[in-house]
Amino acid sequence: MIDDKKRYLNQDAADIALKNPIAEATVRKAREYRLERTRQVLRDNDIAAVLLYDPCNIRYATDTSNMQLWTMHNPSRYALIFADGPALLFDYHNCGHLHDEKRLPNGQLTVDEIRPAIAWAYFAAGERAPEQAVRWGADIASLIKQYGGGNKRLAVDICEHLGMAQLHQHGIETLYGMKYMEHARGIKSAEELQLMQWTITVCQKGMERMWNYCEPGISENELWAHLHFENIRNGGEWIETRILSAGERTNPWMRESSDAIIQKGDIVSFDTDLIGPYGYCADISRAWIAGHEKPTATQQGIYDIAMEHISYNMGLLKDGLAFRDFVDQSWKLPERFAPNRYSCSLHGVGLADEYPCIYHPQDYEKVGYDGHFHENMVVCVESYTGGIGEKEGVKLEQQVRITKTGIELLSDFAIGSFN
Repeated sequence: MIDDKKRYLNQDAADIALKNPIAEATVRKAREYRLERTRQVLRDNDIAAVLLYDPCNIRYATDTSNMQLWTMHNPSRYALIFADGPALLFDYHNCGHLHDEKRLPNGQLTVDEIRPAIAWAYFAAGERAPEQAVRWGADIASLIKQYGGGNKRLAVDICEHLGMAQLHQHGIETLYGMKYMEHARGIKSAEELQLMQWTITVCQKGMERMWNYCEPGISENELWAHLHFENIRNGGEWIETRILSAGERTNPWMRESSDAIIQKGDIVSFDTDLIGPYGYCADISRAWIAGHEKPTATQQGIYDIAMEHISYNMGLLKDGLAFRDFVDQSWKLPERFAPNRYSCSLHGVGLADEYPCIYHPQDYEKVGYDGHFHENMVVCVESYTGGIGEKEGVKLEQQVRITKTGIELLSDFAIGSFN
């Protein structure tokens, strides 16, 4: 135990945080672009405003954040963005100072006014929830009347039925706001791509740390903690899942890390799902052998199939490609892997996992939908190879930018073999 303590102290002393290369002007331009994207999708669809409760949507439109995970399940802050009017933030009790531009190095150029939120969820209001919802509805309606120019079409991303009923009582027509925000968020600016690339750099530093500590005898939870360590100390925010497993726990996929002890020669595989600096997501999967041992022929075989899967599918991607055409042309998993296949072939990514989600060929008719890939979309290409009744599986995932003629690889941490 003493030797272990010394090892960790020595590692931490020698290994310092990364230096952030992002200029203030880059952050400012990204904010301006995202607010304008939000407003443009409203104008294009003749919508007066969008009401946002999803913390990622609020972050996208206003670049404000406050207790992101807590407010995902406690609706205590929201934003109202007008197509041709102000951007209003309604924040949690006594939190307006968090966004005081004098306290922030880059200012908050996208928020015109900060007001206290009216919280009417049951946690906050109890049996007075209907009463508080009436206050809230009247407040939103008055703002729509003031700034909507006579247009009562309001996009809403997430809202419980009690609030929706109040909006309808005021004659407001509500639309499915998540659709419009997902499309707004889909095309990244050059500045957004810089912010995302910095998150990927931080994430891959955490993956390097995991690699260095992946020795037999460490628990899955302890290994996973190294990714959190690098993310938090470099200004990152949270990790959406904790999907890491070793050995027989890798098949079937989707097990989260546990106190299971990693054994010599185990496959260790993980999916980062990391929300890093500036709120951007690095969603990367890798697999390697514990103790950096040489893989067995069986282990190398399932790894090679996963590599072929994502490499082939990445080669199909380009600006203008229809989702259905991608599905029809995509690489077909060998039959032994099909029952345990991953949930999708690829998905969009930005401030978190985003539209689109592209399904496997055998799932397309049931749940698939069409659309087109566009330049400067960022997507994560997925593969999982774990056969029914087989001991282990491999999860791989690459984050890429769609270009006019193909892709730009954004996640370049060692891939192609186990070591």
